[in-house]
Amino acid sequence: MGMAVAMVIGLWIWDELSFDKYHKNYDRVAIVMQNETNNGTINTQAAIPLPLDAELRKNYGSDFKRIVLTSWNDPHVLAAGDKKVAYPGTFMGVDGPEMFSLKMLKGNRKGLKDPSSMLISQSVAKALFGNADPTGKIVKLDNKTGFNVSGVYEDLPRNTTLHDVAFIGPWDYYITSPGNGRSLTDWGDNSLFMYVQVADNADMARVSQKIKDVKLRNMDKADLKYNPQMFLQPMSKWHLYSEFKNGVNVGGAIQYVWLFGIIGIFVLLLACINFMNLSTARSEKRAKEVGIRKAIGSLRGQLISQFFCESLLIAVLAFAFSLVLVLLILPYLNDIAGKQLTVLWGSPLFWILGAGFTLFTGIIAGSYPALYLSSFQPDKVLNGTFKAGRFAALPRKVLVVVQFAVSVVLIIGTIVVFEQIQFAKNRPVGYSRDGLVNIETTNDDLSKHFNEMRTDLLASGAIAEIAEATSSTTGVNNDRGDLSWKGKDPNMSDSF
Repeated sequence: MGMAVAMVIGLWIWDELSFDKYHKNYDRVAIVMQNETNNGTINTQAAIPLPLDAELRKNYGSDFKRIVLTSWNDPHVLAAGDKKVAYPGTFMGVDGPEMFSLKMLKGNRKGLKDPSSMLISQSVAKALFGNADPTGKIVKLDNKTGFNVSGVYEDLPRNTTLHDVAFIGPWDYYITSPGNGRSLTDWGDNSLFMYVQVADNADMARVSQKIKDVKLRNMDKADLKYNPQMFLQPMSKWHLYSEFKNGVNVGGAIQYVWLFGIIGIFVLLLACINFMNLSTARSEKRAKEVGIRKAIGSLRGQLISQFFCESLLIAVLAFAFSLVLVLLILPYLNDIAGKQLTVLWGSPLFWILGAGFTLFTGIIAGSYPALYLSSFQPDKVLNGTFKAGRFAALPRKVLVVVQFAVSVVLIIGTIVVFEQIQFAKNRPVGYSRDGLVNIETTNDDLSKHFNEMRTDLLASGAIAEIAEATSSTTGVNNDRGDLSWKGKDPNMSDSF
């Protein structure tokens, strides 16, 4: 059980540490982010203004191999024939599929060069076209525009930031669509995302420093108080180091990697201590065996080797049983954690780590029993005068205390975490959540007929009130920091 728990935790940690490594350009790709000061507090965000694209291409072109603008990853309705499905998707610059090294199953990565074409994922292709080849066929987006399918890419794995991007539309279409237009000179409208791939000979940290003041140099004097500082956040830090506090990266999910790693070590240590205690508790039954072996010439080193081999044999058997337990546990864990964890049967590294894991466990578990049992004196054992020394049981008592202490800490930690989760679920949030339902709309048809829909829903008696908004109740999709009003303090920094 101890090895199974440690193995599951190990697979989870492996999944976390390999996040986004699906992309071949993992070490060269970054997202452009910015820090802005509002009323003395530095806020960090990934949304950037459109003019940044032209500025980087014009003045810093040699530092970048690719620059790609993208929209938010929002749900949309995709239709082909009489089939309609809702999937999240984004609009992306032509170099995006190449930058993220999408694995194409049909067509190629260059399809976005045609503003009337789109790329769809394997799942969307299956949902709309079954087993038929979708390339060249028309998919209608949000009951409005038809796009030619120019390629199908492999579904991105769960441990990638873009795993839920089910289709990619052309950037030119998005930026010219009504309601999506952005000013080429407005540096205060932060509503887009920008990904970059630094040049092969460029240092990412140095490039990040070079573009630091690019927005500051282009802003109106009245907005200089926001002191925007641009920087590159490497792909390697998107998942594990995504938390910022007052403009400083303070970590993120990496703390859970350390936490679970420590828990896995302690759980395995408990199992090893348990094995040590059980082995040494049977010492009197094995004392005569040791005495006879020593009497006929066995050396202590040979006995130590024997006990270590026994421990390693049990560890190997435990490893085999733990693999079976892991296979039974993983489906439930994946449901809870939203992961796609699998046993890496075909990976040589997995078996090398597994062998090292088993060897380490066998040696740790067998160390004390081997040294303790091999120390018996044959004359005392065979004469029946063997008695454990005054302090012989002390190590075992220490191990028992350690075992119970670790168990108590883990149990208390579990209770505390459970109580924290209950508190988070039930804490006051500033508004009543009773009966409140949030529904994402996938197109503007509902907005066009909102009044009629509202009237019908209120008449049904099932709805007390209804309203529409550009963001969900718990999220903010964009912001502005250059608003003014009569009587506003000229020194006030604001963000809406």
